[in-house]
Amino acid sequence: MNTLFYSLVLLAGILLVVAYLTWLERKFAGRMQSRIGPQRVGKPWGLLQPIADGAKLLVKEDIIPQATDKTAYNLAPIVVILATTLVFVTIPLGKSVVLVDLNVGVLFILAISSLALIGIFMAGWGSANKYAILSAMRGVNQLISYEIPLVLACLVPVILAGSMKLSSIVLAQSKVWFIFYPFLGQIAFLIFLVSALAEANRIPFDITEAESELIAGYTVEYSGMKFAFLWLAEYIHLLAVSLVGSILFLGGWNGPWLPSGLWLALKTLLLFLLILWIRWSLVRIRLDQILALSWKVLFPLSLATLILAGGWSFIF
Repeated sequence: MNTLFYSLVLLAGILLVVAYLTWLERKFAGRMQSRIGPQRVGKPWGLLQPIADGAKLLVKEDIIPQATDKTAYNLAPIVVILATTLVFVTIPLGKSVVLVDLNVGVLFILAISSLALIGIFMAGWGSANKYAILSAMRGVNQLISYEIPLVLACLVPVILAGSMKLSSIVLAQSKVWFIFYPFLGQIAFLIFLVSALAEANRIPFDITEAESELIAGYTVEYSGMKFAFLWLAEYIHLLAVSLVGSILFLGGWNGPWLPSGLWLALKTLLLFLLILWIRWSLVRIRLDQILALSWKVLFPLSLATLILAGGWSFIF
């Protein structure tokens, strides 16, 4: 019963945080573009806008086109949001604040998050729409290409810490964060960030939802809460990326004076704002450029960094 209670509390907390991450992005984008952003619902800063958006999507009609594969179409949003949410089961949110502290926590996160690829393909195929199918095929191509450098980049902190357990990786950074390791930390973090952005379909890698080419991509036939699930999954994935990045490279909850949970929250917020800054500063690149960046640059660079990390660990 305790595990079930903590799981429900964790799920509610994730949904609440993610709802206000959407508000934060809209305000952040507004400031970058000399706009105000949401302000009318919940004055003075529009703080109730996420609740209004959720209520609107909740009461919208659920329209299912006749030609859809209804099984794949209806299951896809559930698969995507489950794959992104289950990542938080093993992420420590502070000292001893974790649902399940697995010995293979990094492996679990990489494995379970990749299942979102299946949900994206189900959404595109089940929609029976040419734009959606093309978007899903692009997504499969892109996610598989960037999964390899992402895994190799995540293995660098694993080798330096000598463990796949996330709490052990944080403890190994009690003196020096892995991002400050000469060359190894900076290159591995850069590869992790770029690969994670590509897996999250964020600009400049949002080729699966390129509205100028594919209208809304694999979500084009979705409405109501099914669309909301796909939309929420993207922000849940970004939150997970920010948390995992702060744990693997920025020392997790390590820091002076402040409580451990607050340090982790500040580092996660910093990474999330960095992702927003990239998203609202750059433009979309072509699909061939995306794949060339992965296979010609990130893959050999991540492999070389992993080999150097192994040599560093062996020598020192």
